[in-house]
Amino acid sequence: MATNGKPLTQPEAGSHGADSCYVVREILSRVGDKWSVVTCVLLGEGSLRFGELLRRGHGVSQRMLTQTLRQLERDGLVWRKATPTVPVTVEYGLTPPGEDLLVVLRPLFEWATKNVTMVQDSWVQYDDRLARAASDTFGQG
Repeated sequence: MATNGKPLTQPEAGSHGADSCYVVREILSRVGDKWSVVTCVLLGEGSLRFGELLRRGHGVSQRMLTQTLRQLERDGLVWRKATPTVPVTVEYGLTPPGEDLLVVLRPLFEWATKNVTMVQDSWVQYDDRLARAASDTFGQG
C-alpha cells in the first residue's frame, strides 16, 4: 500500500502508466526531501547509530529523523540493525540501491554546501528589492 492508503499495482517493465508515474513521483518526492538527502549523505560515510545521525543531522529533530529513516528503510535504501543491549543499540546503513542513489545525492549536497553564502546573499537582495517595491507602491498611493 502507498503512503496515502491507495493500493499500488506492480507496473510492467517499461510501463509508463498512471501507477508507475505515481510511484516515480513518490520516489522523487522522497529522495528530494532535505532530510532524506542529509541522512543518505551521512550514511554514505559508513553505518551510524541513531544518536550519531541525530547529532550530525544538520538540525533534524528526533521525530523527523525517525520518520525519515523508517521511510528510507521501507523504500529499500537504508538497512536497520538492532542489537539487543540495554538500551537497544540501533545502527543504520545504506543498502546497495541507497549507495547508487548517493552517487546522485552527494554532488547535490556538495553544491548546496559550497553555495550557502551565495544563496543567503541572494535571499537578502531579493527581500530588499521586494520591500523597496512594496514601499514605493504604497508610498505613491
